[in-house]
Amino acid sequence: MAVISQKTDARLQLVFDKGVDADGNMVLTRKSFNNVKIAATNEQLYEVSNALATLQERILFKVERNDQSLLLEES
Repeated sequence: MAVISQKTDARLQLVFDKGVDADGNMVLTRKSFNNVKIAATNEQLYEVSNALATLQERILFKVERNDQSLLLEES
């Protein structure tokens, strides 16, 4: 039995540095963008993320791409 994967959804998350808490631990905050084109390349999403980060008050800590896939049995 062969199983194939079909991407169904993509989400872009920008993670920002919000500072530190009373214990000195880093605090992060996220901004999520749903309905990202599945065909968008990682390079394209990274460029968009950097452009969006310049519009924010906080410093960009990292960029995450979360893809969702459907697993199907190949017939």
